[in-house]
Amino acid sequence: MTTTISTPTYSLQKLGWKPYFQQQLSLDEWDQMKPARVCALHRNRLDVFSEHGHLSIPVLPNMPELAVGDWILLSGEDHFARLLERFSRFWRKAAGSKIEEQLIASNVDTVFIVCSLNQDFNLSRIERYLALAHQSGVEPVIVLSKADCVDDPTLFVEQVHHIDNMLLVEYVNGLDRDSVAKLAPWCRTGKTVAFLGSSGAGKSTLVNTLLATETQQTASIREEDCKGRHTTTARSLHLMQGGGLLLDTPGMRELQLADCSEGLSTTFADIETLAEQCRFGDCAHQYEPGCAVLAAIESGALEERRLRNYLKLNREVTFNTASIAEKRAKSKQLGRMYRTIQSTNRKHKNRE
Repeated sequence: MTTTISTPTYSLQKLGWKPYFQQQLSLDEWDQMKPARVCALHRNRLDVFSEHGHLSIPVLPNMPELAVGDWILLSGEDHFARLLERFSRFWRKAAGSKIEEQLIASNVDTVFIVCSLNQDFNLSRIERYLALAHQSGVEPVIVLSKADCVDDPTLFVEQVHHIDNMLLVEYVNGLDRDSVAKLAPWCRTGKTVAFLGSSGAGKSTLVNTLLATETQQTASIREEDCKGRHTTTARSLHLMQGGGLLLDTPGMRELQLADCSEGLSTTFADIETLAEQCRFGDCAHQYEPGCAVLAAIESGALEERRLRNYLKLNREVTFNTASIAEKRAKSKQLGRMYRTIQSTNRKHKNRE
């Protein structure tokens, strides 16, 4: 049963509606259906924003896999009708040993990649998140949190610019509204921003400051290793006072990449450009003579850390992509076998 959680009305534009979605609707659908945006997912229901208020829709077996940020169509009785095509999509290989894809969020305009200025500051992790953002076609902004913990945050900004001097980088104190106001240009009306970053990076504090409310619980980090404790436990979409939409995600310690070759190519464009100048087309950039990548490291033009991370992430993407493809093939084969058995059983029953 569909329930109305609250009755405030929202314009479609404020909820992030774009011509991209409008073009997917037929005239009959526009007249008879209601667009709604998924703002939270639960085990047995999903919450949506619409022009008619905040609704709770039951999750049914025939529904496609949904993500927070999705646009769906509801019937006149507020029943799920169909999912609209996404213009951007975040997904990853599921955490742990599971060989499957996991949707994270959809229809995001900008992703804030949050990294705290303490012992957790890690350029290789930033590169990992950048690959995910580039693969998803979403604008990345590096947000260096807890700027009040260091004497000179600009030193960290310079390190991030060694990855790419065109990267957008802001440093903030998540507890200071004036400091967090630096993020306002990406939080305009109808724009959706998402947060990515490891646990303890300060995402929940930033969320609370941007929303001017204690929406997310916060917790202190462990002093001995600066590792964070998980405080956000579910993905959710929130309306900001400035008109934008904020999509918060749980802290992800384990972000495994798969099917992300384009994202890696964009993130490590400098290495791939150098690789074109190597003597051998299949150069592994290890010990080969005439390797332009190794020459750049020797000259100081390229960091050895960056090459190591590039090779590591490429191995990870190759392995995970192959594993997922193999599982898909096995699932199709199993499905064909089941259909063959069912068909054979039906024939036997008809003969009897």
